[in-house]
Amino acid sequence: MLNPKKEKFRKRQKGRLKGPATTCNAVAFGEFGLKTLEHGKVTSQQIEAARVALMRHIKRGGRVWIRIFPDHPYTSKPLEVRMGSGKGSPAGWYAPVKPGRILYEIGGVPTDLALEALRLAAHKLPVKTRIVPREEL
Repeated sequence: MLNPKKEKFRKRQKGRLKGPATTCNAVAFGEFGLKTLEHGKVTSQQIEAARVALMRHIKRGGRVWIRIFPDHPYTSKPLEVRMGSGKGSPAGWYAPVKPGRILYEIGGVPTDLALEALRLAAHKLPVKTRIVPREEL
């Protein structure tokens, strides 16, 4: 699973997700992309599960680009612990996503295979998504 090699601080404040994505909002590498339609947090486990579903359906043919990286830590307190006594310990990593962000791109496979693979990957993610083709400029 994905996680950063090094962080300046172990714990981080949550912050807020506002507005549309201004970067990574167009298909740049492949022929089709999976674009988010809402704000959310995608964990490293969800990113990996969607990638595995994508690769299994295309049978490792073609090429897949993952355009997000989980670089925000989230914390959790142990089970059956009373309230108070500070913040919990880091439990994993997530990537905050905004509407319009491209999560995955796929290329080098037939159109119907690519669309079905992206549909299967979208079922593994906690945000609503749409499959978008590359816009030739």
